[in-house]
Amino acid sequence: MTDRRRAILAGAARVIARRGVRGLRVADLAAEAGVSTALIYYHFKDRPGILRQALAFIGDRAGRYTGTGEDGAAGPGPADPRELLERTLLLEFQDLPEVRENSTAWGELRAHSVFDPELRDELAAAGAAWAAEVADLLAAVCPAARPGAVAAAAERLTALLEGLSVRWLSGLLPVGHARGLVREAIGVEIGRLGSTSARV
Repeated sequence: MTDRRRAILAGAARVIARRGVRGLRVADLAAEAGVSTALIYYHFKDRPGILRQALAFIGDRAGRYTGTGEDGAAGPGPADPRELLERTLLLEFQDLPEVRENSTAWGELRAHSVFDPELRDELAAAGAAWAAEVADLLAAVCPAARPGAVAAAAERLTALLEGLSVRWLSGLLPVGHARGLVREAIGVEIGRLGSTSARV
């Protein structure tokens, strides 16, 4: 990805986080990214193209800071599968501008799709990919568990993370408490998968 394209997508994430999807105007995005509107249209063709690519950028950036992305910018993960699962999920709750911006922009895009389905398929695919990553981590922790049970546990954990993220970002939940709830939920899901695997 070129530096200018990255700057445009980073600018789009900032604008969406601050103003929502409806507040994303190409002229404002150009000013935020320090480029011309013509360059934005050259790279993205239209507003839906900007939104689709911004969603992909947000997902890739989350993968980098949680260590699940290709470059694993969060550093080498722990060798223990449970520690790796906890670390990956808990890194969604970092009090860093990039993490707050990413989580807020994701929430804005998700909320936008309720009334405007133009992004629904892309959001569904991104959500499914995230749940699949969590399912892979859970399967490493509970290798004897049924795949369907692992997938359901991953769905519950990712849904919980999204809900807790909204509360944390809006100041309703301290970050430490959110992390504690995630750790407890991981323990519950692993316990459930462990008992499921014992019955198989």
